[in-house]
Amino acid sequence: MPRGGTRAGAGRPRGQGKFGEKTKPVRIPLSMVDNVLSFIKNNDLSLPIYSNKVTAGFPSPADDHIEGKLDLNTHLIKHPSATFFVKATGDSMIGAGIHEGDILVVDRSLEPRNGKIIIAAVDGSLTVKRLVKNGKDTMLSPENNKYKPIKLTENNDIVIWGVVTNVIHKV
Repeated sequence: MPRGGTRAGAGRPRGQGKFGEKTKPVRIPLSMVDNVLSFIKNNDLSLPIYSNKVTAGFPSPADDHIEGKLDLNTHLIKHPSATFFVKATGDSMIGAGIHEGDILVVDRSLEPRNGKIIIAAVDGSLTVKRLVKNGKDTMLSPENNKYKPIKLTENNDIVIWGVVTNVIHKV
């Protein structure tokens, strides 16, 4: 048996694992195993969150008291396996706070209900609009008066990709 206690050729072929590359066994203190696995799974995008509130008016002195860590995945993504991101183009949803270049967090597992902002493919064209059901009529409504709602009929080929849950917007 080779050094290290493993048989040559045992296990899966190199580069065929979850990460698509060679791996290395590492000794980790038991108290840190969950943190390391979480980091690997989520790329640990948790950042410090301070307990102080920030006023949008007159500034007040703030101390450096860190309340904990903030993992944006836990706040932005409720159903990881059903969530994807898409970049917005155009200005038809500016009234809803969606601007050119914003990243939309879209959840495919949510039901597209009246009033929700959705991503839909209508007759082959992808769009982001507010779903509006009014009696028998169903429309995809923009949030900018420069654009008209898209009235959906049985003649339309429509596929709803998901419900927009969050907008990541640069300032």
